[in-house]
Parts: sequence; C-alpha cells; structure tokens
Amino acid sequence: MKRILIMGSTGSIGTQALEIIRNNTDKFTAVGLTCRSRVDSLIEQIREFSPEAVSVGNSEDAARVQAEFPDLEVYYGDEGLVEIAGMECDIVLNSLMGISGLAPTYKAISCGRDIALANKETLVAGGALVTELCREKGVKLLPVDSEHSAIFQCLEGNGGSACGRAYREPEQTLNINREGAHFNLDLKINLKGGRQLYRPVRRILLTASGGPFRGRTIEEMRNVTIQQALNHPKWSMGSKITIDSATMMNKGLEVIEARWLFDVPADRIDIHVHPESIVHSMVEFCDGSVIAQMGLPDMKIPISLALNYPDRLDLPGDSLDFFTTGSALTFEKPDRKVFRCIDLAYAALEQGGSAPVVMNGANEELVAMFLAGKIGFLDIPETIEKVMDRMELTSPKTVDEILEIDREARRRAAVMVSDR
Repeated sequence: MKRILIMGSTGSIGTQALEIIRNNTDKFTAVGLTCRSRVDSLIEQIREFSPEAVSVGNSEDAARVQAEFPDLEVYYGDEGLVEIAGMECDIVLNSLMGISGLAPTYKAISCGRDIALANKETLVAGGALVTELCREKGVKLLPVDSEHSAIFQCLEGNGGSACGRAYREPEQTLNINREGAHFNLDLKINLKGGRQLYRPVRRILLTASGGPFRGRTIEEMRNVTIQQALNHPKWSMGSKITIDSATMMNKGLEVIEARWLFDVPADRIDIHVHPESIVHSMVEFCDGSVIAQMGLPDMKIPISLALNYPDRLDLPGDSLDFFTTGSALTFEKPDRKVFRCIDLAYAALEQGGSAPVVMNGANEELVAMFLAGKIGFLDIPETIEKVMDRMELTSPKTVDEILEIDREARRRAAVMVSDR
C-alpha cells in the first residue's frame, strides 16, 4: 500500500490521480491533499479519501476546513505547502502550477520522499539544485508529463531502469562520453554485483501537438483572443499550461526539463510537431534505432506509471486502433519564427545560471496578464526576451535565491508592460 501526497489535488492531474486511487484502493491511499482556492472540491475529496493532512491557500479557508474536520491537520499558504511536503508518505505527486512547486519539491526530496513530477517549473528553475539533492538523498524523480514519461519508458525499453542524472540508485555511477563530433550519451551504470548496463542515446525526439495555432503566421496571431488560445485541440489542461502550449513555451520548458531529467544536452533534444498526439515522444540510440512510446492522449497513463512504478496498472479505456490512426501520423518542424518562445527556452538553457529562472518568471507573469486581458498574445514572447536581455546573469545556489530572481523577473515584466 503506497501512501501518496497529492499536491494540487483539485486540478486536472490531481483529480485524475484520485480517480486512479479510487479504482485501486488495494494499492494506494491518499494521505495528503492540497489546493490553492477550490476549497469546495477539496472538502468533497476529504470526505471521500480521509487524508491525514491538507493544505489550502489562506488562513480563512484553513479555518473553514478545520471547523468541518476537527481532527484533520490543516496547513495554509506557501509555508503550508512546504510543511505538508515533509509529511510521512511514499511518494509526492507534485501537480502544482508554476514556480510554487519548487520549494515543496525540495522539501520532500530533503525528507527522502520519491517524487512524481508534473510540475515542470521545478526543474526549469531549479534543475541543478533539485537533481543534486536527488543524488544525495537517493530519491526517485519520476516524470508525469506525457512526453517525459514517454522518454522514460523508451529508455527503459532499452534495458533496465531509465536512470538519468536525477533518477538512479545511490549505488550507481554515471559516466558520460563525448566522442568526436557525435554526442553519444552512454549511461554506464555500475549495478550491484558488478553487472553493467550501457544505454547510448543519440537524440531525444520530443513531440508536440502544435497547439491551437499550428500553421498560423505572425500576422494571423496578432489579434488572438483568450478563448482561441485556450481551445487546445487534443488535451484538457489548466489555463496556464494551455496558454503555454499555444505559445509553445510549454515545449521550451519541456526541453529544459528533459535536459535535467535525462542528462541530455540541449543540442540533442529535438522538437517534432505531431498533431495527432499518438506518439508521445521518442528516443534515438547510437545505432540509429528509434524507440517510440505511443497511445491515445490520456494523462492517466503517465500518472499511474509514476505512482505504481516499476509496475503498470490495468487501466480501463479504449485501445489504440492502428487501422484508423496508423496511416495518419505526421511530423513537422516547429515554426520557430512564429513560436519564438522555443528559441527563448533554448537560449536560457544555453546561458544557464539564472537565465531559465528569469525566463520562467517573466512567462508566468505575462501569461497571467494575457489571461486577465491586459496584454496581447504576441506581447508574451516579446516581453520575455526584453526581460532576459536586461537582467544580469547570476548563479543561484539556494531555493530562496531562485525565488528572489523569479520575483524580480515578474516585477520587471509588469513594469515593461505598464511603461509601453
């Protein structure tokens, strides 16, 4: 029986995770739940799943929950998220939105908890810090994003555990070999008993649906409405990640996340637009072989794999019918002149240090402003670039330093918008 803490239990990932727990009560129990503002939904979840502790957004909501459930441990605010992240459990599913997921993840890893990560900003902003702590604590960092779960499964399909820098047993070592002009990521893992596992990786092929504006020109996107940007053709997600998908910043964030999860350099991570969303990502190995993970668009697959790793769960649902979909799989290069956020993410990863933090913070602020109707769609990449150009590059060493850089990037983005 795995004890699971779900951070962001009222969101899309959280509710699907609870559905998995509901259907597998012999395997999982939800011992902790958190939400920011959907307290009515959280109360219903408390009644059904009887967690030991919860965290909400503010003190007023905390008092309301505590009054209804006197024996429940109730936390609130950003401090509450960090506190509950240290509770006794087997795995923490982090499906929080944005940079708010970083500090709780770091606390959970510090306490030796395995992480099922659906919060990509944790690695975008704190990749070096988080992965170093994973190594120190021997913590598994299991991807929940459909693309990174696909890569994870492809690596496992080549034999053994998909062990990148962030996820491997403490007894294992990692050697990276660069030979000539061709980069082969040789994961040479020394397992107990002297057995060695080699996994040479040439490229990560990260797929993207293309979002709602695939094929559009810059001019066609100048007057994009909020409703149009939120109309994703394949996935049902929260508003922030849906806008990120529309700008394709989401794919840029995933490039940075993949770099830290699998220890692959940016120039070996290629984005392939795949509008059918059947191939969730691929890995090319040094002999030219490509392994792909395929399936219908269903987030319960990567969620269940992360929660039940290393075993798979029997999930109800439709099977992939290759007779109807197999002849319609297309792949395109992303139009990086139109979707400029992709190049901004690659540039941030190349610069390193605080650059990804600045980019991510500015993006979060600008997406919120777009959703509030304060700026236009194309203002998002244009202002991110200006913020990145004008902020000094530093090397943050702590979570607090990262969060301070994030706040400054948001402030500058807001000022640039107001000064136009």
